[in-house]
Amino acid sequence: MSRCRKCGRELESDEIGLTKKLINRGSTEFYCITCLAEMFECSEELLRNKIEYFRRSGCSLF
Repeated sequence: MSRCRKCGRELESDEIGLTKKLINRGSTEFYCITCLAEMFECSEELLRNKIEYFRRSGCSLF
């Protein structure tokens, strides 16, 4: 199981997909949604909405 590079929390598949979508599709190190929100200076809710948007758009990462 993958863990967040910053805080060490166990990750869900959507968090791995979001890291790949927002940072680099070839990433091998991933971030939890809390740490991603902190990095991008946005809310976790916004990132969850983005996950749903990408999923509805047919993105294969989700």
